[in-house]
Amino acid sequence: MKGLYTIGLLILSNIFMTFAWYGHLKFKDMTWFNTLPLPYIVLISWGIALFEYSFQVPANRIGFNENGGVFNLWQLKVIQEVITLIVFTFFTILVFKNETFRVNHAIGFSFLILAVYFIFKK
Repeated sequence: MKGLYTIGLLILSNIFMTFAWYGHLKFKDMTWFNTLPLPYIVLISWGIALFEYSFQVPANRIGFNENGGVFNLWQLKVIQEVITLIVFTFFTILVFKNETFRVNHAIGFSFLILAVYFIFKK
């Protein structure tokens, strides 16, 4: 059960992270955001990232095997990276209509899935 909580929290964390890191690139489409100077955009992104950390830190604490979780540190990191790519892919396809998911992206992601396999292999 701790593994599922960890993965769920990592998914939520990465949704906020993706919006904090890349959502501001769409602010230009919103009239009042378009005039904001960069320091304000950074502050808005930090505000969104606060929610990321509110999910990321508990996910790592719950999931880490030395805290009673089921994952070692290497596994936590690789799980987080794969979730990041999945969330980023959906975000990019849904929000940035001009970006295309190509075969080379799928091949690269396949290698990352292989990384998960090797990280979890005993």
